[in-house]
Amino acid sequence: MTVRRRAAPREAALRLTRRAGVALGGGGVLLLSILLAVSVGAVAVPLATVWGVLASQLVPGLVTPDWTAGHAAIVWEIRFPRALLAALVGAGLGITGAVLQAVTRNPLADPHLLGISSGGAFGAIAALLHTGLFLGLLTVPLMAFAGALAATLMVLAAARLTGASSADRLVLAGVAISFIIMAGANVLIFLGDPKATHTVVFWMLGGLGLAQWSHLLFPLAVLVPVALWLWSQAPALNAMSLGDETAASLGLPVARLRLGVFVAGALITGVMVAFSGIIGFVGLMMPHLVRLVAGGDNARVVPLSALFGAIFLVWADTVARVVMAPEDMPIGVVTGLVGGIFFLALMARKP
Repeated sequence: MTVRRRAAPREAALRLTRRAGVALGGGGVLLLSILLAVSVGAVAVPLATVWGVLASQLVPGLVTPDWTAGHAAIVWEIRFPRALLAALVGAGLGITGAVLQAVTRNPLADPHLLGISSGGAFGAIAALLHTGLFLGLLTVPLMAFAGALAATLMVLAAARLTGASSADRLVLAGVAISFIIMAGANVLIFLGDPKATHTVVFWMLGGLGLAQWSHLLFPLAVLVPVALWLWSQAPALNAMSLGDETAASLGLPVARLRLGVFVAGALITGVMVAFSGIIGFVGLMMPHLVRLVAGGDNARVVPLSALFGAIFLVWADTVARVVMAPEDMPIGVVTGLVGGIFFLALMARKP
């Protein structure tokens, strides 16, 4: 009995040490990925210069500049905001995919397949081509969130009306709603000013080329509190992964929790889509990769999906910038190619 009591604190301390090591290691990989992403491009910038520009911006006078003003502008004004936005969007999509797969009990659920991304794009397109920025810089994010939330409610309503109570049919309802919303978005584009419609291609194909420092505040302000709330729901998500009956037997309000997760996912996705356009498959892939290395406990899956998503999208954006330099390939092309291959491999593994 005494031996067990002594072993329990040791095991807890060991688990805590491992988690801290994973967090520090993952954070280090993300930081290195961002620095490398800033370094490469049509104009290569040495890593030493990247470090120097970063240090001089954070602590003025700390480093004596030995770089050109052009390199400083490329690093600080263009590439750093873009890399950080890629990390935020990747984290948001990764964590949203993880929680949606838990509450729907479907390994193929993600914001793109459930129509949430399409709803966000619809709202952003409506703001850009028809309503105008009547709320200033907040117009596009708020309209995108409204569209994502409306798409979420449409999916839930369609599932209820058609009796699609199973997780598989819920995803099918999401795919159907996604097609309907994208048809509406195409109508908005057709009716919009032809001179302005070319800007909408950004939202249809995905891209981070318009990233600015001022843009980072909105996704960061939404992602941090909502992601922390979703992480706090990890025990409930574990229960829901076993089935609604099991979760209800444990006293969980299943319907209310599922709706709350969907709304949280719509909020994150809508804001991310407002600044990045439609980027598919990140939310589908990352949770599966995490489960391969960390198991199925959502206390680990949720944060690690955010971390993996951030790292993946930073590198996907780097590929998009480099492969056709000096032109930018839409990042949705890169994630779609990788995600499509992953999707087929996943289908081959799952009976």
